[in-house]
Amino acid sequence: MSLKDQLNADLKTAMRANDEVRKTALRQLLAGIRQAELERRTAVARQRARGGQLDAAQLADLENLSLDEAEMVAVIQKEAKSRRESMVDAEKAGRADLMAANTAELRVIESYLPQQLGREALVALAQAAIAEAGAKDPKQLGAVMKLLTPRTKGLADGRLVSEVVRELLSRES
Repeated sequence: MSLKDQLNADLKTAMRANDEVRKTALRQLLAGIRQAELERRTAVARQRARGGQLDAAQLADLENLSLDEAEMVAVIQKEAKSRRESMVDAEKAGRADLMAANTAELRVIESYLPQQLGREALVALAQAAIAEAGAKDPKQLGAVMKLLTPRTKGLADGRLVSEVVRELLSRES
């Protein structure tokens, strides 16, 4: 079962159970996925058409374009990031009700993300990337991040990865 199918099935279950928080979060995830699919189809259509018209076969082919699992996870991560930012804004505004709503939605959204790397695992990956890059000081952060980012994509927050690498490089120098 694909991630999108799982989200749709879980949405139906949430609707039957009258679980408003889960229902809202899942609808927003599915809307984000549909939007990303639409943007992808539009880009492919523009590329294929290049000033001309698409024939029926090409249009039918566009309808079959969908996101792969990694792209869907990226959409879910974007939604999770949005909730985290909303929580910060709600806290600054003193809105406990919005904080609670965003926290509940974030819990639902995070349940569809791959298990995130712990700090210890991230430190080990960062140390390996630092050794591989031969980095000795914080000025070489870019070289280390270039190696480390693909290894941690979807498994750790980019800010946390950067923070860990900065700490390790500052100890080296």
